[in-house]
Amino acid sequence: MRAHGDDIDRQLPAGEEIFLDHVGHFAADPDAASAALVSAGFTATPRSVQVNPQVGASGKGGVVLSGTGNVTGMLRHGYIEVLYKTADTALGRELDSAMSRYAGVHLAAFSVGDAGAAHRRLESSGFRVRPLVHMERPVDTETGPDMAKFSVARVEPGQMAEGRIQILTHHTEAAVWQPRWLSHPNGSVGLIDVVIATANVDEAADRLARFLGRLAASNTAGKAIRLDRGGVQLVTAEALSRLATDLAIPSLPFIGLYAIAVRSIPVLCDSLRRGGVAFVHRDGFVLAHFPSALGIGGWVFVERSERLPWRAARHQE
Repeated sequence: MRAHGDDIDRQLPAGEEIFLDHVGHFAADPDAASAALVSAGFTATPRSVQVNPQVGASGKGGVVLSGTGNVTGMLRHGYIEVLYKTADTALGRELDSAMSRYAGVHLAAFSVGDAGAAHRRLESSGFRVRPLVHMERPVDTETGPDMAKFSVARVEPGQMAEGRIQILTHHTEAAVWQPRWLSHPNGSVGLIDVVIATANVDEAADRLARFLGRLAASNTAGKAIRLDRGGVQLVTAEALSRLATDLAIPSLPFIGLYAIAVRSIPVLCDSLRRGGVAFVHRDGFVLAHFPSALGIGGWVFVERSERLPWRAARHQE
């Protein structure tokens, strides 16, 4: 039996599929953020600095700093990323600007089989797009050094007020999802949904549906966009406060929660207690606030995705 209700066990999408691939915390201190992931029962990878390949006038290749580095918690479905600034580049300055609003989750990335095709679709759908970018980050594997490579389709600043919302294609699955990083003391196995509070749910849902190429459906929590794996739940500030009663909303829009599938709620709760992470156990799910080094927001853990409070919400006609 699968740990959550989404049907696709492959790590990467095929054909026209689109998955919620990862969410990204923007953090000031990568070591503290890594320790915070560990305290919540995640296995954290070593730090990695991201670079962009570059070909000079001589035709020889090289790399330049993208401006960010990361630490990740790799899951059997998707992953959690912590991004920190490494250089004064446009990407590094974007991170600073986002963190001036709040420290926490500012990135949601969606994977497809062909980022180039997604880039063309975004442009034809009325988005102002940046050039398709090819990024790399060095990784150590059990057989030696390797390079994680991926292509990313992004829109211009201001197009997606929710944060760095992007579509990507992974080219090196084995280097990214190494088996040694996929086992977590808290029993986490997969990323399910991301929850975004916004002042105008209808506008955000229409725009995100156009961005993702999927329909938005109303439910009693707000509006949901279900993908081939995972999804996006859009809510008002009041609805988010009902989901997480003691979560302070810094400003809108706010990527306030994301959901993680776990093998066992009792195992999860034991792990959170050992790490000193406060949580509440409700009807079928566990809500835990991020440790401060990961910013403002929280996790919602479930054994099965239908137990998520927003997925259990009645769909409106």
